[in-house]
Amino acid sequence: MNRKKGTFVIKVDNTDDASWNGKVTWADEGVTETFRSPLELLKHMDEALEAGSESEQI
Repeated sequence: MNRKKGTFVIKVDNTDDASWNGKVTWADEGVTETFRSPLELLKHMDEALEAGSESEQI
């Protein structure tokens, strides 16, 4: 499995109820998403890398 590496900029706006809320930007593509938990942050990052590796295969 060949995975594309990525650079992400993470901005945590709040830490309400022991969770993180903020924005993540995939610096390589300039795409920004909001997240409401660490799990959602990781899902956004995983989806971005999956999309990047699929576009390389085409």
